[in-house]
Amino acid sequence: MINEKIESCNCTIIHEDVIREVNDKIPQEETLYDLSELFKVFGDSTRIKIICALFEAEMCVCDIAALLRMTQSAVSHQLRVLKNARLVKPRREGKIVYYSLDDEHVKNIFNQGLEHITER
Repeated sequence: MINEKIESCNCTIIHEDVIREVNDKIPQEETLYDLSELFKVFGDSTRIKIICALFEAEMCVCDIAALLRMTQSAVSHQLRVLKNARLVKPRREGKIVYYSLDDEHVKNIFNQGLEHITER
């Protein structure tokens, strides 16, 4: 294991003006909680695969299940999580329910994350 020096602050002065300015700009606790919950949804590779698939086309549960080689029940569960997070939306056509990304924000969030992890 490599010993890494952990940087710490040796200063004894509290910068009240900076603290006040930053504190005024931090979102409310409830908003931070909601944001944390949104990012948790992205913490599952199956849900990420579903989002990737829905980038390309609106799809029904059967098609997503076939694409990902999963049961329809497992896909339905993941779609429910994505729907509750407002990342996907359903559209009924007769007896078939098609899913698509909820809006452009989903693509933006996904693409920003992908860009971040692939930059070197």
